[in-house]
Amino acid sequence: MDQQFVFKILLLGDKSVGKTTLTYKYVTGAFKRNIKQTIGVDIFSKFLNFHDTEIKFQLWDFGGHERFRQILPKYTVGANAVLLLYDITNISSFEHLPSWLDFIAENTQDIPIILIGAKKDLVERREVPFEKGEEFRKDADLKKFFEISSLTGKNVDLVFKELMEILMEKRVNIER
Repeated sequence: MDQQFVFKILLLGDKSVGKTTLTYKYVTGAFKRNIKQTIGVDIFSKFLNFHDTEIKFQLWDFGGHERFRQILPKYTVGANAVLLLYDITNISSFEHLPSWLDFIAENTQDIPIILIGAKKDLVERREVPFEKGEEFRKDADLKKFFEISSLTGKNVDLVFKELMEILMEKRVNIER
């Protein structure tokens, strides 16, 4: 390997939207039911290769409960990107996205944000249409929008592949 890069990725969103489940699925390849709610922050790592460059994703999975918000700012220092999640079966998690964007703006530099509608496998319980997610992404000028299923794995790897490309492109542009 010629180089190694470490990217700090924040996973943000309301409690129970699927942040930990997504992280676990991506890091281990397995779906885990009945995951305990994150208290504060949990950190996971995954190593990847990208054009002869070793990439380490540090995934900072933040507890989405309101009571943890006051401790989060000190953990956001040095973040390179945000995965902002909502649950497609829970309209209030979608309605809280603007307050999460405010939090991101107040506590990070200009970093890419990918919007994720989680629990795509529960489409029969959908409360947030796909089009609303895409409209929010456009209005908020976010990098990308995906709906995912950690249960089936739908779009999980794609999210991180796109994120890696965004971060590496940004890194190349900074070095120029």
